[in-house]
Amino acid sequence: MPTHPSLVVLVPARLASTRLPNKPLADIAGLPMVVRVAQRAASSRAERVVVAADDPRIVAACAQHGVQALLTRTDHASGSDRLAEACDLLGLADDTLVVNVQGDEPLIDPALIDACATLLAQRSDCVMSTAAYAIDNVSDLLNPNVVKLVTDAADRALYFSRAPLPWWRDGNAHGVTRLPQPAPLRHVGLYAYRAGFLRRFPMLVASPLEQIEALEQLRVLWHGERIAVHRAAQAPAAGVDTPEDLERVRRLLAAEA
Repeated sequence: MPTHPSLVVLVPARLASTRLPNKPLADIAGLPMVVRVAQRAASSRAERVVVAADDPRIVAACAQHGVQALLTRTDHASGSDRLAEACDLLGLADDTLVVNVQGDEPLIDPALIDACATLLAQRSDCVMSTAAYAIDNVSDLLNPNVVKLVTDAADRALYFSRAPLPWWRDGNAHGVTRLPQPAPLRHVGLYAYRAGFLRRFPMLVASPLEQIEALEQLRVLWHGERIAVHRAAQAPAAGVDTPEDLERVRRLLAAEA
């Protein structure tokens, strides 16, 4: 009997990408990237892994390699909207744990998937869970492409931001040269939800904070819901956003083959 009989991994995959066209189908050591992601996620305790695609070519590529895939609408505003449709197409019960693994994470650690799902299962006070790890350099703290977060005493997210967070008033009085202690947290874009909340999420009004920061998870906090945070011991492997990232991952996986 599976440890998590109601754990499903959903992988949203869009063919359009401004920086890396046809990204889900990019070849990595003989397999399309989205297939690599799904195969990696299948090593978690998930009962099933399903790709939620916006193009028949992604569905066909997955089928060719034995990966379940669904064709979803092309007009979704976000990955969460796509996954909400996938929940309905799959007929998932509201209490099913759903982990959102991005389609450009071919090196995703299955243990991180399990950790986020287990955390959410234990936290009835939260509708979602996610992950973070300690920042170890000032450049990441200052980088707006690195999302930071702060938590409360129960490791629930208080806020996410692209700005340095928290702001060290005394230590940063003359410029940011050191990190405060304890170290700030960097957000990892992996989410677990209960299917019932995932269905409800697209119907929530977008928040001003979400629009300013361009961070969808702020909608959850703005509406008074809670997000539990798993603290990972180390940084996860980086995803694929650029052609340079793709070449790096190709080299890594080719070396493992």
